[in-house]
Amino acid sequence: MSVAGVAILGYGVVGAGTARLLTAGRAGMADRTGVSPELLHIVDIRTFPQDPLEPLVTADYDAVLADPRVRVVVETIGGTGAAFAFSKRALASGRHVVTSNKELVAEHGPELLELAASHGVRYLFEASVGGGIPIIHPMRHCLAANVIHTVSGILNGTTNYILTHMDQDDMSFAAALSEAQAHGFAEQRPEADIEGLDAGRKLAILSSLAFGVAVPWREIHTEGIAAIDAAGIDTAAQAGAQVKLFARASRMADGRIAASVQPVALSCTHPVCCASGVNNAIAVEGDAIGTAMFYGPGAGALPTASAVVSDVLECLGGEDSLPRLVWPPMPAGRMVPFEAQPVLVLGMRTAKPEKDLGAVLAAAGYGGRPLGDGKEVLVFGEDGTLTEGILAGAAAACGGLPSGWIRFVRGS
Repeated sequence: MSVAGVAILGYGVVGAGTARLLTAGRAGMADRTGVSPELLHIVDIRTFPQDPLEPLVTADYDAVLADPRVRVVVETIGGTGAAFAFSKRALASGRHVVTSNKELVAEHGPELLELAASHGVRYLFEASVGGGIPIIHPMRHCLAANVIHTVSGILNGTTNYILTHMDQDDMSFAAALSEAQAHGFAEQRPEADIEGLDAGRKLAILSSLAFGVAVPWREIHTEGIAAIDAAGIDTAAQAGAQVKLFARASRMADGRIAASVQPVALSCTHPVCCASGVNNAIAVEGDAIGTAMFYGPGAGALPTASAVVSDVLECLGGEDSLPRLVWPPMPAGRMVPFEAQPVLVLGMRTAKPEKDLGAVLAAAGYGGRPLGDGKEVLVFGEDGTLTEGILAGAAAACGGLPSGWIRFVRGS
């Protein structure tokens, strides 16, 4: 049986969960996998006098790298400062690195993957997207026979919790956010979540895996949910849909990539609409498999730690026959500009003739068909010619996108 040392950087929620799984579950993992990871060090500048693992805690990272028993370094610090520097040093020393840090992977993933490949080790990040949902390994290995056309889904549990309660409990955005914070589902400074940045970084990671190039997260158009109100929720409900913060990246026929994160009215027949509360759902569409679905808890100490430990075991499992992962730079012009991407939009029927967005779009030839008998909702852009740029121009002429208007994604 292979026994290998592990060091954890950062003893917060995910780091502590990982330590718990590595220590409590070591015997079972050894029986199931033939690998026995031994937790040797926990690096943190804080002390934990009441913690049974306190003897393993050190602030001296140099001592960790000097220990020849350490084969895997688990980075759960977060951010792109110390986490980046420590990860580079570990890889350069010939250690595998496992992380849950989506911000670091989205920002510096290509460089760290290249560094890992050049030193014959692995840089793995299963826990960076979807919490405990297995998605990185299935996309990289299980779906390797597929050309992936689209990856989409609900990638942020905080916003999904907020939108679920706005819909089901008639709560305002502010009230739902406050409840999410009270239950620990939202940070006290929740901007990265509610502005869509967290989902954008995760979509960049999935897009890079799907399309084989480093997709810069800053080039993905990202919107948040703060502008969603009761009128938007009602419009979606009348259309048989729910408002979700929806992330989607697609490979176009010409090879370009279209990607965005936006609040949309997602048809209840869409495969990822089933995700409620803090759960995530991800759909991967490939040429051979069709649509594969991944669903489960998108956050939490133990679900995320489960994904971290799965990467630790992969590093130690002798899978040297698997190809090393690298993301070459994305060629210039590969990303479809957001304003050129087609859009479907729903609007409430209104009696204002002059500055009415529906009248402007209908007059320009972009539809305005009632979505169903007796419904007060109109759908625009069904022929695929209405783009985000055209919609933005028309909305600007009418003083902005009116309350009750929302983008629409049909079921598939």
